[in-house]
Amino acid sequence: MQPPETDYDRSYSSRVHYPRAPASDRLVYLKLFPAGFFALALPVLAGENAILVSGLRMHVDRHESSGDVVRLYQGSGAIELPAASIAAFEADDYVAPPPPVSPSLPEISTERQPKSKNPKDMVRAAAERSGLPGAFVESVAKAESAFDSKAVSPKGAIGVMQLMPDTAHTLGADPRDPEQNIDAGTRLLRELLIKYDGDVAKALSAYNAGEKAVDRYRGVPPYSETQRYVDRVVRDYLKDQNRGQEPGASGQ
Repeated sequence: MQPPETDYDRSYSSRVHYPRAPASDRLVYLKLFPAGFFALALPVLAGENAILVSGLRMHVDRHESSGDVVRLYQGSGAIELPAASIAAFEADDYVAPPPPVSPSLPEISTERQPKSKNPKDMVRAAAERSGLPGAFVESVAKAESAFDSKAVSPKGAIGVMQLMPDTAHTLGADPRDPEQNIDAGTRLLRELLIKYDGDVAKALSAYNAGEKAVDRYRGVPPYSETQRYVDRVVRDYLKDQNRGQEPGASGQ
């Protein structure tokens, strides 16, 4: 998916791979809050972090609550989410308490399990190797191509994760090979989450519109398609989470 604006940049041809963070620092965006850590109504702030109940985080300029809906504002765009999907808001200067002592997070797994030709299975396997929630990566794949390994966009993005050829080359992948395409796209998502300190909205925007656009606007760029893309991925992910929490729901 690519917005029509002229400063769109998704080729990543000059992409720099960021040094791998220490195990204790990686995947900070997946941390869960201690039991009972839920905020009461907070005043509207100039800059704050919306913490989703899943543990994912989004940086926003401000928020407004109206009944069971919360509107999150970032730049010229806004996303409406169910209030129940947000655990808390943190001010920009919030300093999180030290995490409880726990074993170090595992390195990215390079071990390959028996191959499945099902794109959804490959997405789940790639997410597990990169330490990302499977449902989150699935939501991205669904928005990108509806899991179509033969999809090619008008601008030349290829496969399930809609990789540009230059991007795939930089990531050492053949974009027309479904498994390599999915693995590379998932690794790219991980890199973007690390670069943007776990900010889901920025990482998704960079995946859709390019890092230059996100860095230029210091957040979600004012592209209607990118804003819709971020909204769609987050909503689909939250719907999946809600389905998993329903009584009698089976594990995925």
